[in-house]
Amino acid sequence: MSAEISKVWPMGHCPASLLAQVQGVFTDIDDTLTRDGAIEHAALSALHALADAGLPVVAITGRPLGWSQPFARDWPVRAIVAENGAVALVRQGNDVLTEFAQDAPTRAANTLRSQTVAARILREVPTARLALDSAGRATDIAIDHSELAALSAAEIAQVVALMQAQGMTATVSSIHINGWFGTHNKLSAARWMLQRLFGLCLDEALPHWLFVGDSTNDQPLFKALPLTVGVANLLRFAEQLQHWPAYITQAERGAGFAEVARALLAAKAQVQFSAVSKSR
Repeated sequence: MSAEISKVWPMGHCPASLLAQVQGVFTDIDDTLTRDGAIEHAALSALHALADAGLPVVAITGRPLGWSQPFARDWPVRAIVAENGAVALVRQGNDVLTEFAQDAPTRAANTLRSQTVAARILREVPTARLALDSAGRATDIAIDHSELAALSAAEIAQVVALMQAQGMTATVSSIHINGWFGTHNKLSAARWMLQRLFGLCLDEALPHWLFVGDSTNDQPLFKALPLTVGVANLLRFAEQLQHWPAYITQAERGAGFAEVARALLAAKAQVQFSAVSKSR
C-alpha cells in the first residue's frame, strides 16, 4: 500500500478557508456520483445545490459519448468530458454541443487500430469481455472487469499490458479497463474545459477548483490539483494507487460526493455571513 495514504485527511478536516476559495468542481461519474450505473439521489441533489449556489460542475468520465449524452442534457452540469478526455459534451442554452480532442481523420485511423487491439485481447484473455457500453464509444475500447464481468488482478494487468504493448494509453476505472491512442487523459480534459468554458488556465486556477474521484484513473488529477477528494470507496484501490487525494469522505459514492458539496456550501455560507456581519 502506498505510503501516501498516511497523508490523506478525512474530509471533515478540510479547512473552510480552502473550501471558500473554490469556484468550481470537477468530478468523476462512475461510483463517485453513481451506483450500478445510475446516479444516486444524494449526488443529484448535491449537483442541483451546487448549481443553485453558482458553483459550476464539470464531470470527467471514462464512460462513452453515447452513454454520457442524456446525462449532459439532464443533469445540472456545465459539461461532461467522456472517454477519458477525448470528447466533450458542452451545455449551451438548451443545446448540448459535441466537441472532440482529435480531428476526424485521426479518430478514424485510431478506431481501426483499436479494433485490432480489442480482437487480440479477446483472443489472448479468454475471460475478457467488451464493456456493455462499447457501442457508444467513439475513440477508445473498454474491457469490463467489475460491472457485469469479473476479472482477477492478474487478468486486469494482462489486459493493461496488451494495450500498452500496442502503443495505447491504458487506465483502470472502478468498472472498466480503458485503452486509447492519444495523450489525452482526465487532466488534459480539465485543462480543456477550463479554457473552453471559462477562459482560464488550469495552472492559474488550481487553488479554485476541487476534484472528486474514486479510482486509479483519477490519479492525474489527484496528482495535479492541490484540493482533491476521494469518496470512501477509493480505498478499494489502495494497493494500486501511487497518487492519493488530499482528503477522503466518510461516505461512499453519491453520498460521499454529497458530503463534499455540503462542506463546500457551508464554507461559502460562512464567508457570506461574515461579510454581512462586517458590513453592519
